[in-house]
Amino acid sequence: MIVGTSIVSRGAWQDAADTITLDEQARHRRRMAMVSDGGIAFLLDLAEAVLIRDGDAILLSDGRHVEVKARPESLLEVRGRNGGHLVALAWQIGNRHLPAELHEDRIVIREDRVIAEMLEGLGARLTVVEASFDPEGGAYGDRHMPHHHHHTDHPEAGQTLPRLNRGLTGGEPKE
Repeated sequence: MIVGTSIVSRGAWQDAADTITLDEQARHRRRMAMVSDGGIAFLLDLAEAVLIRDGDAILLSDGRHVEVKARPESLLEVRGRNGGHLVALAWQIGNRHLPAELHEDRIVIREDRVIAEMLEGLGARLTVVEASFDPEGGAYGDRHMPHHHHHTDHPEAGQTLPRLNRGLTGGEPKE
């Protein structure tokens, strides 16, 4: 059987043998039997689950690439009265651990009647849209949203990481 052994980021590959069109949940996998849009059957077998983005490719064991296309799905576009209200709505969504696609003026989530009622009750303006879903990576990152913690200074917070962690690491903060 042909095996999909790794994911190649958009722009880092050429000449797809075929495409595969998947919704966001099907694009967040580690191991799964798949069939491309043109009929190539293969087993996706990755070391860990990753969120495969639109335009990435699955590298097959025979050297071919299958381009991943994001399938449009029914989503809710969430808008607030202003930036502060949108942040408060984002907190409510995050507090429920829902995947969310964040934009400057809106949040996009999967369509969910219960969540929609809650958000409307909080004053959100909601619109049902049909689009591909590309949520943010989690707090621990994924291969597309790396989180590098090399810097300990966070001047926007007015503190440094060692000062905030005093007592946890046993060391004094570096000035």
